[in-house]
Amino acid sequence: MTGKNTKASRTKANSPDTPHGFARGLTNYGDRDFSVYLRRTFASSMGYSRDMLDRPIVGIAHSASGFNNCHRHFPELIEAVKRGVLAAGGLPVEFPTISLGETFLAPTSLKFRNLMSMDVEEMTRAQPMDAVVLLGGCDKTVPAQLMGAASANIPAVQLVAGPMSTSRHRGERLGACTDCRRFWAKFRAAEIDAQEIDAVERRLASTAGTCAVMGTASTMAILAETLGMMPANSAACPAVDADRLRMAEETGRVAFDLVANPVRPSDIITAQSVENALRVLLAIGGSTNAVIHLTAIAGRLGIRVDLQHLNALSETTPVLVDLKPTGRFYMEDLYAAGGVPAILRELKPLLHLECRTVTGETLGERLDAVSWIDHEIVHRFSEPVRETGGLVALFGNLAPRGAILKRSAADPALFEKEGRAVVFTSLEDLANRIDSDTLDVTPDDFLVLQNAGPASEAAMPEAGYLPIPAKLARAGVKDMVRLSDARMSGTAYGTIVLHIAPDAASGGPLALVRNGDRIRLSVAKRLLELMVTEAELTRRRTENSLRINQPTRGYAKLYAREILQADEGCDFRFLKPE
Repeated sequence: MTGKNTKASRTKANSPDTPHGFARGLTNYGDRDFSVYLRRTFASSMGYSRDMLDRPIVGIAHSASGFNNCHRHFPELIEAVKRGVLAAGGLPVEFPTISLGETFLAPTSLKFRNLMSMDVEEMTRAQPMDAVVLLGGCDKTVPAQLMGAASANIPAVQLVAGPMSTSRHRGERLGACTDCRRFWAKFRAAEIDAQEIDAVERRLASTAGTCAVMGTASTMAILAETLGMMPANSAACPAVDADRLRMAEETGRVAFDLVANPVRPSDIITAQSVENALRVLLAIGGSTNAVIHLTAIAGRLGIRVDLQHLNALSETTPVLVDLKPTGRFYMEDLYAAGGVPAILRELKPLLHLECRTVTGETLGERLDAVSWIDHEIVHRFSEPVRETGGLVALFGNLAPRGAILKRSAADPALFEKEGRAVVFTSLEDLANRIDSDTLDVTPDDFLVLQNAGPASEAAMPEAGYLPIPAKLARAGVKDMVRLSDARMSGTAYGTIVLHIAPDAASGGPLALVRNGDRIRLSVAKRLLELMVTEAELTRRRTENSLRINQPTRGYAKLYAREILQADEGCDFRFLKPE
């Protein structure tokens, strides 16, 4: 149990030329040897042998929490990572960070994504570790970890929770959360009763893991693998599959290899790998949230995501994946079909294949190993689900800095349309009036939600999926044009324009829309236009007074002072590189 404790081994471990493990990043008492001695003394109280104390350290930054159902299997995953690190010759040391359980946070998890990124950045930098495994999954945890890792820039590898497995209800296959919305829409339209919605509620999410469809969590896992921050074929593996544990063990080995052969996030996240990620986002019909997150991750390394460039890529990138919410299948089916390597292999002609990955090979070398693809789920490049990408950016006098439409989840019959604005000035106003039988609304109107963007008190929740007004839902209306400065879940669907920038709370044109105004939407022209004269808009600006309660202390004050708009990733101004 005592292990080796020779003077030579101690000298080598603590040499200024090769500091690793507990000799890294010492607390400064003015005497370096004393700092090492004191740290090892207290580390010894945890029962480590001298052999373990001399090893390089792989940190395991995890986001397990009782308020995060997606991560309830993390204790088992952490043990598997530890096995991999120990087998490779390192010392695994786990530590918790902030956890962001999507449905458990108010006002919204996005408000705390940047806080979690700061936690990850500072704790990986301040604590002694030679490399780090980032263990996350639920929507905002993966981008927060990648943002923090990019800023800290120590060798890092991502490991995700994996998607839930599907369940059954009356012979129908279910998976959170696209089916959540589908059944809730039926309930609102009085097509099913309270007893059935209660039964469905208990079957939609029945295992550990993230949403079973191409929501934000699955999208970000796929983009992390595409960027090169994860081992091959690790994004889509189900949370409850034994392969997920084997992947966790392998991730531990990969992290240890980074000690001797350092590959840093800045070596992997480049302009070329970010463009690869945008291509894949478009090809999978991925979450609109990913545009914000990828912009923030890239921004930490000084890489700009241009929405006009996104449009150019969207015209030449086909949708290849037939998954909900835009298709038929679930994430567990994607894994069985070949996973992310299968998607990348079909997109190979469009990708930068020279990009490096955390496991040492290039992206092209990874794809050479792909031997089989189920083309019912991952379509051939020559036989796509649809010819163009799943997302487009819109511009115009209503969205000078852009807005996002997930056209793969929308009704093409509504793509070229002019309508009357029915305006809700806040989330409270929406909740109070949307189901009123006296609401003046028709299926041809545009529902407009204001003051739900990043600068608002609501802090940009997933409220852009405005419900169809109850009286229209009962009449059979399934979709209509909806506009806001909010976000929507990647599991949602509909003709919904999101992320309008600048947002209403910061004085953007969205704040000037009034009931009865005419709005023009043209997906073909990438246009979102408020059909009001500039003279009238100028008059409204002079009358418009923003009434935002400015917080006076704590994180809320920091957020209000530093938050950027959607086109800049909703990051904090002071966290971007100078």
